[in-house]
Amino acid sequence: MASGDAVAREAAWLNTASGDSLPFLPASAGGDWQIIDAYTQAAATRTQQTAIYVTREPGWENIRVANQRTRPRYRMRLDLRWPVRVTSPGTATSIAAAEQANFDAAIELLRQRVAGPLGDKSHGGRFLSAAIAPSKGQPDITVTPVPAGADAIIRAGKELRASMSYIVDDYEVSN
Repeated sequence: MASGDAVAREAAWLNTASGDSLPFLPASAGGDWQIIDAYTQAAATRTQQTAIYVTREPGWENIRVANQRTRPRYRMRLDLRWPVRVTSPGTATSIAAAEQANFDAAIELLRQRVAGPLGDKSHGGRFLSAAIAPSKGQPDITVTPVPAGADAIIRAGKELRASMSYIVDDYEVSN
């Protein structure tokens, strides 16, 4: 497997809706996310949909595991978007709280999926390991909300945003 397709492999893992005991994420399978895609899509038609855009943070490490083999390690980044639909200004406060709670709950289900099932931290064999802190052997997932003032976002009918990141060790390559 080439590291160039890692983003597509991760997007495929997040779109998986098979019986693997993990939460289903795609809306087509009963989840909260209408779009789960590799790389950000700029189409205006997608602005009012819940979305996960899978990217990689720039740069990565090549860990030398043997004389002629290296293991690519990089940080996956998921850009999370949660639209807020306000129907009347009088309900903005209750909608703000409800939308933030819904977004928080959807992020928790996403975290569970990224952490993977018990005994398999390879995202269904797509990677050597994913979301495991190399030195600790336990999940290493960071979620960062994008602060923008929830009240202003709600009034403008915009979207809540956050990012999630974690380390992925890809399969070894010969050099």
